[in-house]
Amino acid sequence: MRARLEEINRRIVAACERAGRQSSEITLVAVSKTVPAARIREAIEAGVRTLGESRVQEAADKIYELKPLSAERNVQWHLIGHLQSNKARRAVELFDAVHSIDDLKLAERLDRLAAESGKRLPIFIEVNLGGEEAKTGAAPDEVLPLCEQIGKLPNLELKGLMAVPPFSENPEDSRPFFLRLRRLRDEARGAGAAGESFIELSMGMSGDFEVAIEEGATFIRVGTALFGARQ
Repeated sequence: MRARLEEINRRIVAACERAGRQSSEITLVAVSKTVPAARIREAIEAGVRTLGESRVQEAADKIYELKPLSAERNVQWHLIGHLQSNKARRAVELFDAVHSIDDLKLAERLDRLAAESGKRLPIFIEVNLGGEEAKTGAAPDEVLPLCEQIGKLPNLELKGLMAVPPFSENPEDSRPFFLRLRRLRDEARGAGAAGESFIELSMGMSGDFEVAIEEGATFIRVGTALFGARQ
């Protein structure tokens, strides 16, 4: 685990050097969906500080089991999978950030629940860049109005945009999509559609995170390269 994490960090540093960036700009989200708590504990002890889960119910048991260690090591848990409205309350209770908001109604529900919990929840708007029917996410032309609407919700902190490009074996095939997401973020910022904290790009996974960093990623979501192939 420690060797894999060191190798990922080495690749992050190299990608940042190519792009003229600092590795401190990058947050590694270790994608721990389907990974048992014992393996996640190893990752935390090796140095992982942000974990990404896709399903609220699956994450709940692991978050509670690892709560003392998470508190001791300042570990954050991020929801990176699609959030159903009926799981919103649990998501607000469990997670430190949500990367997968794609409509105003869900954002408004999270805003109300965050107010009840006395917290301000960091969120990302998920964008379906490839127009894939099997994937969730807002259409690119919906991003600007969504930013304007969600940016007004007082208990949500709109951090940036998230995307998963269409699958390809070639990391370079993801580059145009990463570039598009960066331009969408810059367009929204330029239009004043979101607040000062709207600077992040959650993009890039095990197969293409280096290309994502070269195109401006600030959060990369890496699972297989750290934990191995999922069972």
